[in-house]
Amino acid sequence: MPAISIKKRFQLFIDYFSTHMPVAETELHYKSPYELLVAVILSAQCTDKRVNIITPPFFSRFPDVKSLYGAGVDEVFDLIKSCSYPNNKAKNLVGMAKGLVEEFNEIVPEDIELLQKLPGVGRKTANVIASVVFNKPAMAVDTHVFRVSARIGLTVNSKTPLDTEKQLVKYIPDELIPKAHHWLILHGRYICQARKPDCLNCGLNTFCSYYSNQSQISVKIKDKSKP
Repeated sequence: MPAISIKKRFQLFIDYFSTHMPVAETELHYKSPYELLVAVILSAQCTDKRVNIITPPFFSRFPDVKSLYGAGVDEVFDLIKSCSYPNNKAKNLVGMAKGLVEEFNEIVPEDIELLQKLPGVGRKTANVIASVVFNKPAMAVDTHVFRVSARIGLTVNSKTPLDTEKQLVKYIPDELIPKAHHWLILHGRYICQARKPDCLNCGLNTFCSYYSNQSQISVKIKDKSKP
């Protein structure tokens, strides 16, 4: 595979997904900014499928932030105990509701820095809310985004989610960043999986660094096996 510039690689990435996945959205179920915020907090190190099982009874009991405000941690825990780290998440959800009521007049803020003042809301969660709800050019970096962007070759020598975020937004147009976030997540979830990436059936293998490297290794092994 001939060398591809980073700019060209991004363009190929954008062209492919613009054609093959023109609509890309979160798989979390929600009807309001409050509901998405709850779902994203629950989704940390937990599958969207599990979160979508937990949230219907949760929202039946706590349909809005005011109803969650003042709730007991134990009561919240009972509703979310099937997700990962339910103790911490129960405390964060109660704290988040308190913060929204007392500091933001029950309104989920658009600003990424303000969002991070809420318990349980780190930069990734704040970027998801800003991107999905408010369509801002915010790139949330989870494990899928971190892994897939590095494998494709969109990021180079990135050691942290923030570094990955900075490298990605440098070459992706602002209007595509919210969608590109989902392109990377969905590709990582269904094709470029951590343990067994489906490289042969991947539409990116013509310009993917990982696939190129694996192919070169395979060729070298075959050459060594020749008599």
